[in-house]
Amino acid sequence: MKYIENISKDPCFNLAMEEYLFNNLEPEDDGYFLLWQNEPTIVVGRFQNTLEEINVNFVRSRKVNVVRRISGGGAVYHDHGNLNYTFIVHSKADTPFDFAFYTKPIVDILNTLGVNAEFTSRNDLTIDGKKFSGNAQYMRKGRLLHHGTLLFNSDLDVLTQALNVSEDKFLSKGIKSIRSRVTNILPHLSDDMDISSFKKVILENITHDNEDIVETVLPLEVIKDIRDLAENKYRTWNWNYGKSPEFTERKIQRFDSGKIEALIKVEKGIILSCRFYGDFFGNGDLEDIETLITGKPYNKDDMTKALEHVHLGHYFRGVQKPDFIEFMAP
Repeated sequence: MKYIENISKDPCFNLAMEEYLFNNLEPEDDGYFLLWQNEPTIVVGRFQNTLEEINVNFVRSRKVNVVRRISGGGAVYHDHGNLNYTFIVHSKADTPFDFAFYTKPIVDILNTLGVNAEFTSRNDLTIDGKKFSGNAQYMRKGRLLHHGTLLFNSDLDVLTQALNVSEDKFLSKGIKSIRSRVTNILPHLSDDMDISSFKKVILENITHDNEDIVETVLPLEVIKDIRDLAENKYRTWNWNYGKSPEFTERKIQRFDSGKIEALIKVEKGIILSCRFYGDFFGNGDLEDIETLITGKPYNKDDMTKALEHVHLGHYFRGVQKPDFIEFMAP
């Protein structure tokens, strides 16, 4: 496995680097491990409606970057007090999402530092019930990308104000704010350290447990390709925001594996267009589902027929087809 020292704090470049390395992972390659940071940034999930996930006025006034990633899941906040880690490896085509496996090294390292860290829910790491790490995965053509945040000493007040977190994520537990649900790692450490020292500890432990890891410097031509990808994709309004379609029906439901929002335009009982958003995980192109539904009568029977041969879990991880049809039907 190769470790790449990345000193860039530019979120567009950093996300472009992840995608480039993922897309160009050859069968003979052992994979990559990355540790990196961003300047203040909200990173939204692949399927999210950006304007619904951010506090627009606050983000603009504080000049917080907003960038979309290629993996699903929910929006996260990065700043200089946050450390991100990435595994890019080979996987079998039928391998399910496995967050526990790729977060275990981080949990183990923190436990050795005296921190009561554990993997909980579908993709979070917590300390005494408070979240300090959100994780996401993306799989395609036998490759897997797992990346996660590590709130070490982030500004939690800015995090709270920058993110527009849906009430349904915490109302059921009686929790009144985002701030009360998250924590930094630093206050839980027995020994004081800065984020550079923390990064060093993470790398030393990952290297110790994976003796084949070697530090690698990317060639200049690869850096150029990554910069081109950053400019042509990650700095564009279309990728980061896009345009929400007109709709006549809006459906929102939180499944065990995440929230799905459907915007449907119906005219004379026929579905003219459909778009899905949410913090769910999936690997398929949602246009496949949207195309199958478009042009069909807006009723349960025709929805069932349209999706008869679809492996729905490929697009919406953990969502059963009958439950999805019940959610979509009028």
